[in-house]
Amino acid sequence: MGANSRNKGATFERDIARELELELGIAFKRNLEQSREAEHADLIADDPAFPFVVECKRHAGGGFLSAWWTQVDKAARGSGKLPCVIYKFDRKDIQVAVDWKAIAAMTGIGLNDDGLIHMNLASFCFVAREIMAGRK
Repeated sequence: MGANSRNKGATFERDIARELELELGIAFKRNLEQSREAEHADLIADDPAFPFVVECKRHAGGGFLSAWWTQVDKAARGSGKLPCVIYKFDRKDIQVAVDWKAIAAMTGIGLNDDGLIHMNLASFCFVAREIMAGRK
């Protein structure tokens, strides 16, 4: 991976951390271990009740890559948290992919044939708040 690609990814992670903090009132920090070892989340919440392992992907274009899901699914195993990929393609809005099981009880969000639900960041934050409220 080139330096520009790493910088693009790190900048996106910082941007997402700020967006999540604004939406959820929870601070997030970049996990520097994720660049040294596999199977680590990109962002870590300072609230242990946050229900997701977060993988961030900034990509020029194309479509959602199954390798992204494989990566975050491995990182989530054993953590007691749900996997999610927050991603953005050039000139497109930020999207979030979560396993449909994370919000099966909720309606109004379409289910793709890959078993994942893709939603915007505001919808994802709503889901996270609802899950956290249910765990208290």
